[in-house]
Amino acid sequence: MRKSTAGALLSALFMGLGQLYHGQRIKGLLFLAAGIGLLSGAVALDLPEYLRGLWTLGDQPSGLVKVGKLTRMVEGDHSIFLLIKGLMALLAALLGVALYAAGIRDAYKTGALREAGQQDRSFPQTLRAMNQRNFAYAVLLIPAVFILFLTVLPLLFSVLLAFTNYADPNLPPANLIDWVGFSNFLKLVSLKVWSDTFFGVLLWTVVWAAVATATTYVGGILVAVLIHQPRIRFKAFWRTVMIVPFAIPSLISLLVMRNMFNNKFGPINDMLRMIGLEGVPWLTNPMWAKATLMIVNMWIGIPITMILAFGILTTIPRDLYEAAEVDGAGSYQKFRRITLPMVLFATAPVLIMQFAGNINNFNVIYLMTDGGPVNTRYQYAGHTDLLVTWLYKLALDQAQYSFASVIGIVIFLMVASLSIWSYRRTRSYKEEDMIA
Repeated sequence: MRKSTAGALLSALFMGLGQLYHGQRIKGLLFLAAGIGLLSGAVALDLPEYLRGLWTLGDQPSGLVKVGKLTRMVEGDHSIFLLIKGLMALLAALLGVALYAAGIRDAYKTGALREAGQQDRSFPQTLRAMNQRNFAYAVLLIPAVFILFLTVLPLLFSVLLAFTNYADPNLPPANLIDWVGFSNFLKLVSLKVWSDTFFGVLLWTVVWAAVATATTYVGGILVAVLIHQPRIRFKAFWRTVMIVPFAIPSLISLLVMRNMFNNKFGPINDMLRMIGLEGVPWLTNPMWAKATLMIVNMWIGIPITMILAFGILTTIPRDLYEAAEVDGAGSYQKFRRITLPMVLFATAPVLIMQFAGNINNFNVIYLMTDGGPVNTRYQYAGHTDLLVTWLYKLALDQAQYSFASVIGIVIFLMVASLSIWSYRRTRSYKEEDMIA
């Protein structure tokens, strides 16, 4: 039998045996110790039972049990705890399998070197080679493990909830939850009470994201171009005034705006009544509420784009404008042929990011209207609710965790697909890809 195959088979039998077979004692003992540690940990922590809990989500719910003449509270299985522990066990098992496979691969490569007549590396030589070739991977290994359990684990947990019936009134520990497959996704588009809400909120989310992004982006660039004009005096003053809305925390700005647009005692309606006009239902009429949100979002969002545009405008060479003036170009032609292409080239990724951010623009909607006014055709949602605010209400107000998880998956698919598709079509991405 070939030495590479023999070493791989021995490492497959138990970690470290292949390295010991090749005479690599220190490395073999380290792999052997790791294998014993993994096996002992799996037995001590009852890893198979945790994985079984992930599959079954519990067998016995908590409840009152009559024992003789007494009624006692018996603590049963908690499906959510079992789901979390099972996911942790699964990730730990995958890490163990990865280490196991690395040992087999190392034993096979060492055997292949011996078959080729090359000398085996000593342990110090192996460490030096790892320091030269795989130092970055070694440094990133510990952060990667933390990311796996602190970021990937919660993400997987929230995704898996979409495939369960974890919703009021079927809540642990009094009840066990079950895997229901794609049932929640089908209900969301087939049941009228849910589908009307989903497609209505989805349409408004797309409209809101498109209009909010376009208005803040165009408005920010126009303001920056106007202030950047050579004939404009006191540029520092105008920049400072326009950046003030960005400097104030958005929470304060939105709460002030909510009071200003209040239908009964808001100062805007008071001024309208003073000149003989009726007050406008800024936040109680569906159309006016949506228009008000657009206005308020422009107040907060325009300064952000304006700051970015200022930085780009200062990098455009003056020679381009002077050459355009010699050729007889006017202000509009210079803006269209020079300023706008340069700004779009530099800010296209930012524009995509703003669009994705507006899809999840929780603060403006929640603090201004709380999703209202009420829509009687919708399930737990109002006229101005976005998918993200509807998700919030489903999870925290109505305990509909499984449906909230479905909405979260929909938002992720929307943002990820639109962002990737849009970014790959930008000129900056194409030029970067050509350079690479």
